[in-house]
Amino acid sequence: MAALDQKSPNVLLQSLCCRITGKSEAEVAHQFQYAVRVIGSNYAPTIERDEFLVSEKIKKELLKQRREADAALFSELHRKLQTQGVLKHRWSVLYLLLSLCEDPRKPSCRVPGYGALFAQGLPRDAHSTPFYCARPQSLALGYADRSSSMHTSASLGTSGVSSLGTYTLNGPTLTPPCLMSGPQTQAAGDSLRQQLGSRLAWTLPPSASPSATAPTSRGSLGPPGPVARAPHRPRREGDDSAEVGEAALVRDILYVFQGIDGKFIKMCSPENCYKIDAKMPLSKSLRDMSSRLAELGWLHNKVRKYTDSRSLDRAFGLVGQSFCAALHQELKEYYRLLSVLHSQLQVEDDQGVNLGSESSLTLRRLLVWTYDPKVRLKTLAALVDYCQGRKGGELASAVHAYSKTGDPYMRALVQHILGLVSHPILNFLYRWIYDGELEDTYHEFFVASDPTVKTDRLWHDKYSLRKSMIPSFVTMDQARKVLLIGKSINFLHQVCHDRTPPGKLTPASKSTESPKDAAELFTDLEGTFQGKIDAAYFETSKYLLDILNKNYLLLEHLQAMRRYLLLGQGDFIRHLMDLLKPELARPATTLYQHNLTGILETAVRATNAQFDSPEILKRLDVRLLEVSPGDTGWDVFSLDYHVDGPIATVFTRECMSCYLRVFNFLWRAKRMEYILTDIWKGQMCNAKLLKAMPELSGVLHQCHILASEMVHFIHQMQYYITFEVLECSWDELWNKVQQAQDLDHIIAAHEVFLDTIISRCLLDNNNRSLLNQLRAIFDQIIEFQNAQDALYRSALEELQLRLQFEEKKQQREAEGEWGVTAAEESEEKKRIQEFQETIPKMRSQLRILTHFYQGIVQQFLVLLMSSSDESLQFLSFRLDFNEHYKARDPRLRVSLGATRGRRSSNV
Repeated sequence: MAALDQKSPNVLLQSLCCRITGKSEAEVAHQFQYAVRVIGSNYAPTIERDEFLVSEKIKKELLKQRREADAALFSELHRKLQTQGVLKHRWSVLYLLLSLCEDPRKPSCRVPGYGALFAQGLPRDAHSTPFYCARPQSLALGYADRSSSMHTSASLGTSGVSSLGTYTLNGPTLTPPCLMSGPQTQAAGDSLRQQLGSRLAWTLPPSASPSATAPTSRGSLGPPGPVARAPHRPRREGDDSAEVGEAALVRDILYVFQGIDGKFIKMCSPENCYKIDAKMPLSKSLRDMSSRLAELGWLHNKVRKYTDSRSLDRAFGLVGQSFCAALHQELKEYYRLLSVLHSQLQVEDDQGVNLGSESSLTLRRLLVWTYDPKVRLKTLAALVDYCQGRKGGELASAVHAYSKTGDPYMRALVQHILGLVSHPILNFLYRWIYDGELEDTYHEFFVASDPTVKTDRLWHDKYSLRKSMIPSFVTMDQARKVLLIGKSINFLHQVCHDRTPPGKLTPASKSTESPKDAAELFTDLEGTFQGKIDAAYFETSKYLLDILNKNYLLLEHLQAMRRYLLLGQGDFIRHLMDLLKPELARPATTLYQHNLTGILETAVRATNAQFDSPEILKRLDVRLLEVSPGDTGWDVFSLDYHVDGPIATVFTRECMSCYLRVFNFLWRAKRMEYILTDIWKGQMCNAKLLKAMPELSGVLHQCHILASEMVHFIHQMQYYITFEVLECSWDELWNKVQQAQDLDHIIAAHEVFLDTIISRCLLDNNNRSLLNQLRAIFDQIIEFQNAQDALYRSALEELQLRLQFEEKKQQREAEGEWGVTAAEESEEKKRIQEFQETIPKMRSQLRILTHFYQGIVQQFLVLLMSSSDESLQFLSFRLDFNEHYKARDPRLRVSLGATRGRRSSNV
């Protein structure tokens, strides 16, 4: 132990590398360098701290091991742990348990397996040596060796950019005869010229004779200079003349193809292109062909620079890494062409083939053979330019935009890349719609999650669409359905506490397609892809609505809102108002909620409301609003309906606030109807009694006229509110709810219903002036009730005194005495005179009240006529059906057509 403590960390790390790989210290030099880079970097991925997600993974792990009882026990223990509050960092404990229960022999999906990296080879970019220095040695590999190297790089897993495998677009072709082992003849050169066509490099087979591409020394592929080649080719060295020969340019071009400066062709950094020195003695034709061929190296450098800068950028995400892997595959095919060309050049040097022979490499032949690779590299370079600064679904949209071309060759290339790029998106999508899981560490998927949102706002706020990441080949409707599917699964598990496995909700296949299948799936958006989305959408949404309706009585609660908060239960509302009248007539500060709650329960037991479900009745309660000075009980009383759990997703706080506003308006309007009923009762009951007082006939007639106007107004308003607003809106809501395909449809229909009744009940900001006028009319009705009550009280007192006087007079006459004395008669006449003097005052008060009332009604009708809502305009016609107010106010004489025309001209 002491010896280990004295060793440096580097020695310990090197010993660890030797132990993992089973190699000596000299053989693990590259692995040791890579391990040092890994330890010094921030390699650990960001993990979303979602306690629910970790607990679900633990339960799934237990279910995979067929330990259903343990999974149920864990679920119960986790629920109890959540209610205790003993642990502050439950997520950390659960994550530790999850990590401990995983099989150590199984590679983790979160941290790459370093042992696999060391044992199978390093990623290309792990070495500090630039790629272009290491590449020439690999260019001379035999096809069998190259094929094995491709498979090795493909087995690196998620840590390497080549983990998606190698994809050859056009399939294998025959090996050129000139690359076969054995003696090389002129016939072999002819065969090479015939078979090496424009698509040579992109169609080479993965297996061929190893001797065809024998390894070349590093020196022979370095920058050109005095190179010893056997046999010597004097024409290629250009010693016979001062002008640069074509042979030297061919060798330079082959290095430029790899992004390496040659002897004569070099990269010009200010102009960002390969150039030949203008002072170099060279014919114009060779200079032009060299410039055209050098463009291939510039394109290669552009693509190569992008892949090198992005391959190790973990923040680029899985989609970006897949894009880099696709570019690497295309570059591998390009390097196969360069390997063939280098081998051909080596064969010519070994066999002494002259430049002028038919099988030799020339600039013209290079132009022909590199035509298709150049077109492909141009497409890749254009993609690289267009995809700069993009990631995730936005990157997939950029690639998809280039697939819309008429060239089938280029379309197949882009679709192949699109298949690789869209494969991670498809994995995200399948995990979301089938499991409800969202592990999008780098925010590439078009569904976003906010872990700070609490459970009660899960449906509304936790999940949303990240519109910039929606691929262009996915429609907005499909994206909305994808969002709803996963959101429904999480809502069922976290809010409804439904423990049904996701596999039973969506029995569709969850197998992850290959990149080729992903490309075919996304190209058939209206077929297979749409079918899978629709199947998962309908199954999940139907199951969620069934749970809400059967287990949580969503529709019953919706009907309860209509009956109690929107005054649809007429017998209950009337009886409640009768019982509350004595209490609500008192000042608001003297009310006690427990007294009102007892009256509410009495009204429930005495009406048909008693037959409602106990689940509904227990939620019905009394609520007292904020008290203002001078308020009575009528001003602060309100019914309330408690909602919680899943139904609170539909009946949110904003919705309940709207219900409270509508209830207060309807309650006040109902009170006006109740007051006018009492006024009419008083008039009918006192009509016969007051016939003995003929001096009151004019005042009573005036009361009857004003009461009739008010009754007509309130009846028309009640008809408008009850039938045109509430019943029509409720019928539309109920039809939409019955036809709803998902919970969002119900929520949207409910919000439209509330917005409609808020607007048509004059409770929105646009109708504030109308609401003020209506409240003023209600105030005039209350004042009229007070005035009539005072009139009847005074008249009945006077009538009682007169009857007592007459009764006393008749009693005396029956006894044989004088009925009244002169003093008593004088006092009686004086009292009657005083009462009669108050009658003009009563008449004047009623006249003033009538004038104010009619003025307010006229202003209300004018505002109705100028409203943009046609239902309010028609209401004005019903309120003034006999044109009584129209004759008094010229503003009401404008026809409806003229009103529409003036409104449209203002617009």
